[in-house]
Amino acid sequence: MQIQPRVFSGMQPTGSLHLGNYLGAMVNWIEMQKTHDCIYCVVDLHAITVWQDPVELKSAIRQVTATYIAAGLDPKKSILFNQSQVSAHAELAWVFNCVARLGWLNRMTQFKEKAGKDREQASVGLYAYPNLMAADILAYRATHVPVGEDQKQHLELARDIAQKFNNDFGKEIVEHGFADGIFFPQPEPVITGPATRVMSLRDGSKKMSKSDPSDLSRINIMDDADTIAKKIQKAKTDPEPLPADKDGFAGRPEAENLVGIYAALTGEPVEKVLGDYGGQQFSAFKKALAEVATEKVGRIGDEAKRLMDDPAEIDRVLADGSARARVIAAPIMDKVKDIVGFVRS
Repeated sequence: MQIQPRVFSGMQPTGSLHLGNYLGAMVNWIEMQKTHDCIYCVVDLHAITVWQDPVELKSAIRQVTATYIAAGLDPKKSILFNQSQVSAHAELAWVFNCVARLGWLNRMTQFKEKAGKDREQASVGLYAYPNLMAADILAYRATHVPVGEDQKQHLELARDIAQKFNNDFGKEIVEHGFADGIFFPQPEPVITGPATRVMSLRDGSKKMSKSDPSDLSRINIMDDADTIAKKIQKAKTDPEPLPADKDGFAGRPEAENLVGIYAALTGEPVEKVLGDYGGQQFSAFKKALAEVATEKVGRIGDEAKRLMDDPAEIDRVLADGSARARVIAAPIMDKVKDIVGFVRS
């Protein structure tokens, strides 16, 4: 069972996907499916690390899937599925719970941020979340993972888990046909894209996030044209004109964020955007940005809404993707069981 280049990534079905998800991740996903063997997941097992309303969760899974497709992910070129339909994710996560060390998980900064002060009330799932993320990737022996900076620490943990598994079971791995003693690869991060870190419209020092209490902080993919335009008009700026070059962004995170969003949506370099709008007031630039965002995001949102009108078709896409994912993951999981020493029929 040779390791072949393979991409894995996913998003949680918690809240509507937003412009940061699209520009920071999905644009890159769409490009990678042209050149790589890609698996893109709706990570619903991760979603329930905090309580979710079951009816809303089911709808959110379909909405994220519809948004994937509307944005340009092709379920014929890539594998699109929801995590809970492939049992290898949960099975391998338990094996990794027994490989990973408590000290490793204690260093994960995201748990500290999400659990807050009342960590004793956080779910065990939220604490062990990085082990499941490692299982998501390594259940397919994926070699490349498009991630944001906030997930890079989790990917480093996945690499540590892969290495420790290979070290712990090196003799058994060789006995099962892997002469080099390496079963799991060291997945590499892919942090690229036109705007890998889109910031909040209300605070240029914070990342655009689904969890921000202010809906004005983000442009949701499902927002209508009027809402998109309103949010851009209300986006925080400063009283100075737009700078003439990138050096002028110093101390002006909101200006840099809005120009970066415009550049990413149009495919133009930031230098050209500043050449066109440098020295002008934000009012004119915001109008231009609203037109671009309304056209681009609005088109994706409209298509996602159309797809949502046929939930049976979305379920068919997920079922087909899950079946194709199981074809890859099942033999890998069988090998893991053999290596670990389980008896299986």
